[in-house]
Amino acid sequence: MEWMPFYLFATVFLFLLAGYPVAFTLAGTALLFAGFGEMTDAFDPAFLEALPNRLYGIMINQILIAVPLFVFMGVMLERSKIAEDLLETMARLFGRLRGGLGFSVILVGMLLAASTGIVGATVVTMGLLSLPTMLKRGYDPNISTGMICASGTLGQIIPPSIVLVLLGDVLSSAYQQAQLDMGIFSPETLSVGDLFIGALIPGLMLVGLYLIYIAFIAYTKPNAMPALEQNNDDDITPVLQAVLQSLLPPLFLIIAVLGSIIGGLATPTEAAAIGAVGAILLAASKKQLNLENLREVMRSTTRVTSMVFMIFIGASLFSLVFRGYGGEELVQELLGDLAGGKYTALFVVMLVMFLLGFVLDFIEITFVVVPIVAPVLLAMGIDPIWLGIMIAINLQTSFLTPPFGFALFYLRGVAPVEIKTMQIYRGVMPFIVIQLVALGLLAYWPAIATWLPSQLG
Repeated sequence: MEWMPFYLFATVFLFLLAGYPVAFTLAGTALLFAGFGEMTDAFDPAFLEALPNRLYGIMINQILIAVPLFVFMGVMLERSKIAEDLLETMARLFGRLRGGLGFSVILVGMLLAASTGIVGATVVTMGLLSLPTMLKRGYDPNISTGMICASGTLGQIIPPSIVLVLLGDVLSSAYQQAQLDMGIFSPETLSVGDLFIGALIPGLMLVGLYLIYIAFIAYTKPNAMPALEQNNDDDITPVLQAVLQSLLPPLFLIIAVLGSIIGGLATPTEAAAIGAVGAILLAASKKQLNLENLREVMRSTTRVTSMVFMIFIGASLFSLVFRGYGGEELVQELLGDLAGGKYTALFVVMLVMFLLGFVLDFIEITFVVVPIVAPVLLAMGIDPIWLGIMIAINLQTSFLTPPFGFALFYLRGVAPVEIKTMQIYRGVMPFIVIQLVALGLLAYWPAIATWLPSQLG
């Protein structure tokens, strides 16, 4: 019975691989193991009595209200044709340079990430809009697909990321639990805003590394990323005016949302409400606000939000049964016995999350794995902001990694038929290396994530 928590985890993993819905797999497997444990006197059913309180806590959690608001904001902006305008004007601005379309894709991906925070929507939008243009202009298919996948996953790390909202809520509870276990009865708090602030420098660093790589390829392999032919109609003054007209509205919205959080003027939930209203106004200004679009946005928001909360409920039941079998003590014992202390434990956890990211979405990993390992790591003295950003970048890397990276599937679904799957796999490889370099830099210099929150705290 000592290893029952791992049997529980392995059974869930097998059902997920078989294609069963995540939320019902978590809850159903947990109930089966709880029933078996009660029959064999290996599980105390009193643990399940905490479930109503857990569910009520989810319902009244103010932080989680930000999830549907940010999703609404992202979907509304996606349907407002902002990406289309940005790509068109950025391509005119940078197209005269070798690799100019590549710079445009990365920069627009960064802006969409800061506007929407939804990976799938960004990859699909960029794939539909920019991939045919790049192929038509003679860009190498490998590099083109790699850039689109990489820029699309920036929504994992650049605020206001849905990943950071969910991670912030889970890590906040784990941080308080870790401090109570250490005998600290007036625990410090961790907020979603702290993670947003901590993610700014790592996110911009990652964008910078992408741009450096593209510039290097454009210089060493000019035929792979040719410059566009100059058009006499593209005088620089009207181009700059067009860029400003396309850039200023989403930039203003980003500043309003993130600035209100960083400046302490609003909580992430309140800022999400500002973003949702701003997205509606932006759609109206572009004449994209109509009943059909609004209905579709509401349906998408409801669908994504329902999925997130159903997984949260299933994960709550799973964690209660996992704890009832002594899973937390077992994980703590295994990680604590590793040679090298907290850094070895952190490396093992990051490796496991990276591998799980091949087959599990970030939501399942956030709700299932993080609550198990985070209290143990935080009790070892690891900074919670640093840990949260490390997890976010790690999950972003797994989104890109073949053969199961979700970003690859999103692009495969909208890419032209002449694009082979292996071309997408080869294209993302350099960006996976860049991600791992960024993760290594962050691991070596935690201040990359912790310095800005400490200055603004």
